[in-house]
Amino acid sequence: MIIKPIIPIWLMTVICVVMLLLKRKGRVPYIRQIIIVILMFAVNLRIMIPSGEAQIQSKQMEADVLFVVDDTISMVARDYNGETERLTAVKEDCKYIIDKLYGARFAVISFNNKANMLSPFTDDADYANSVIRSIYPIDELYATGSSMNVCKDILIDTTKKSYDKGDRSVVVFFISDGEITNGEALTSFKDAAKYIDNGAVLGYGTKEGGEMYVQSYFDDAPQPIEDTSDYPYKPAKSKIDEDNLTKIASDLDIDYINMNQRENIDEVIQKVQSSSKTSLARESADGYTDVYYIFVVPLLLLLIYEFVDYRRRG
Repeated sequence: MIIKPIIPIWLMTVICVVMLLLKRKGRVPYIRQIIIVILMFAVNLRIMIPSGEAQIQSKQMEADVLFVVDDTISMVARDYNGETERLTAVKEDCKYIIDKLYGARFAVISFNNKANMLSPFTDDADYANSVIRSIYPIDELYATGSSMNVCKDILIDTTKKSYDKGDRSVVVFFISDGEITNGEALTSFKDAAKYIDNGAVLGYGTKEGGEMYVQSYFDDAPQPIEDTSDYPYKPAKSKIDEDNLTKIASDLDIDYINMNQRENIDEVIQKVQSSSKTSLARESADGYTDVYYIFVVPLLLLLIYEFVDYRRRG
């Protein structure tokens, strides 16, 4: 037997105690009141009893989908579809991709000063989505400038391990604004191409650029990041570098998509769906049946009696 309370037990306990303290006159009416409160508490517990083994049908897609997400400070620039932060749009777009490719396995890498494996491949789509939603740029005090080279080795290693298994297509979504600010030259990503079957480089930002805001250390008000290269200081702007993004897409032999129009990703998603084998799997799980209705019937009868008795006495 298990319970799945509708209202938290502690809250329902408080409600029931208050109802019992409002004691009615007369011994029999108060006994009915106690029974009503007990039945209400039992209904709220939502008691469930085992009903044997249940078969659950799940969708499985033979694809490993890797998200490589730029979480440098420039990704909070507010130039997506007006004044939305780039990273906010990234999270929504990744959720869209995960929903469309439900049944695949997902992994997440982020990169700033260094690359981080946030989640290895998992078939838990909700977990992958929650990991992506938790991504936020490194603190400005620790940032050493943007570079996309830092994620190359972990990208190659992750895709190679998946590719070598030979039973799943390997899909990469490389997500960035393409900006390099630490003086490095973009290196080649061609060594990863042989391990990737599909995917796209997704570009965020505009050529006009957007200002970046971070939380103040003194209050909750967002403060613009300033360009200190010349005085008087002005708010810094980050601009998309599509040359770098196009170069990475060419090296990886996948498409480049400017994500200011999210519908552009649909064609890539369709390619992944059509090239990856999809099947329906049936899994066994313990089944449970609700029995709260057993308590609902006498509860309703008592409430009807109380209503009729109140009207009769009125």
